Amino acid sequence: MEEELLRLKAEAVAALAASGKDELEPFRVKYLGRKGLFTSVMRQLGQASAEDRPRLGKLANDIRQELELTFAARLEELGGGNVGGSGPRLDLTLPGRTEPCGRPHPVTQVMEEVCGIFEGLGFTVAEGPDVETDFYNFEALNIPPHHPARDMHDTFYVSDSLLLRTHTSPMQIRAMTEQQPPLRMIAPGKVYRCDSDITHTPMFHQVEGFLVDRKVSFADLKGVLSVFIAKMFHSDTAIRFRPSFFPFTEPSAEVDIGCVICGGKGCRVCKQTGWLEILGAGMIDPAVFAKVGYDSEQYSGFAFGLGIERIAMLKYGITDIRLYYENDLRFLSQF
Repeated sequence: MEEELLRLKAEAVAALAASGKDELEPFRVKYLGRKGLFTSVMRQLGQASAEDRPRLGKLANDIRQELELTFAARLEELGGGNVGGSGPRLDLTLPGRTEPCGRPHPVTQVMEEVCGIFEGLGFTVAEGPDVETDFYNFEALNIPPHHPARDMHDTFYVSDSLLLRTHTSPMQIRAMTEQQPPLRMIAPGKVYRCDSDITHTPMFHQVEGFLVDRKVSFADLKGVLSVFIAKMFHSDTAIRFRPSFFPFTEPSAEVDIGCVICGGKGCRVCKQTGWLEILGAGMIDPAVFAKVGYDSEQYSGFAFGLGIERIAMLKYGITDIRLYYENDLRFLSQF
């Protein structure tokens, strides 16, 4: 093998000395490439005796390094630059060009932060299909056919019984039909509604959360949401609960926070009220428990839902929701 290495070295040096610009790349492939002659000889190293193997390995590495240096010198001698001879000469002393570094979208960043806060409170994460059945999206959530609440959702229907989910609340039903209490889950994901303006998009992201156990009260709901808001915004953020209506919770409430833009003094964003709506919540309606076979005399629970784009707009002071989806790097690179 030693004789073969020395013979190959002599052959390569002679061939390189006689090579022109157009022959340098074929030379590199033939002798130094991954399937070249030198690699083929190196593969025979395992057949050498244990005593000779270290010496032959060192000799092979020395020869390869010498050939690579000789090749680089010949390349420089013939004009450097492109091996084929076309194009400008390369200046190897110039600093390299770095590729721009990607980063998570602001909506993704806020989604991960929201999920992280609730996971820290003991909630597990559940995911479900974007295309839902009418039963999971409406009927099991106490929204039967012809219920006026369906008009609020402006639904994209695929067929009479299939639709693009209008909220992630169907995961509440899916989880309760498959598991028994206690349950503590959040369901993040995309939702779809026929709506588009500076504060709405046809597709947006939502996190539904719910907790079911014995003796769960509205005070537990307020405690969980108070901790979430303190961690998401600031520990002294003002909070208020306003009575509201949702078909699947009773009692229901809208949750507002003190305006993060003006500090509660009143501005254009909060319409001079000093408050900003952030999410909806309430105690799970016994009619929903009946659909999944839970005994509402033994179990109670609460649910809440929040829009990620809305949270991000408040957190970062964004005034137009459409900016998220225009793919303008000047906007996205700020996050």
